[in-house]
Amino acid sequence: MNDLLIVEDDPALAAYLVAALGKMGYAVRQAGDRAGALVQFAGSEPPGLVLLDLGLPPQPSTMTEGLRLLDELLQIAPSTKIIVLTGQDENVAALEAVRRGAFDFLIKPVSRDVIQQALQRAALFAREENRMSQAGEARLSLTARFNEGPGEIAAAAEEQLVRRVLGETGWNIAETARHLGLSRENVYYYLKKYGIQRPQ
Repeated sequence: MNDLLIVEDDPALAAYLVAALGKMGYAVRQAGDRAGALVQFAGSEPPGLVLLDLGLPPQPSTMTEGLRLLDELLQIAPSTKIIVLTGQDENVAALEAVRRGAFDFLIKPVSRDVIQQALQRAALFAREENRMSQAGEARLSLTARFNEGPGEIAAAAEEQLVRRVLGETGWNIAETARHLGLSRENVYYYLKKYGIQRPQ
């Protein structure tokens, strides 16, 4: 897994990262904002790795746009490993990103070697999860509030599993049903229940 998307609005830093990580063997794509990143995920083969700066336009001084993009990318491709970049005083935002499903976070300024190590860890996890998927298993990552109770937590796991398998089958309903041991009608039921829509 070496298909990498860098989402960074600083042109100089983005150019440095694209060149440095390209020399390390990554097939690098680049976007400077949320819309550009979503375009990269519109095709049939979204990047498996993402390096995401949380401070993106139109409000680069806040984490709102970066966190929103994180949520959207994981809805489109739940198995994607996203590593977020934050400033030194943004630990709360970094932890929120991990709570929402980011694989890891790095605090800027960060060296090329540290970025490479984080990407290697993420790729290792992705390969192992792919192997598990081939064996009919899925590793889910849930963040649950204790006061939500078992029912809400079970529903969150159910939704994540359906989204994961849909992503892996390229939204093939029959194949998704086969993987989950369900009928096609059951898959459509879950799509409606959780408001899951095919990415545009």
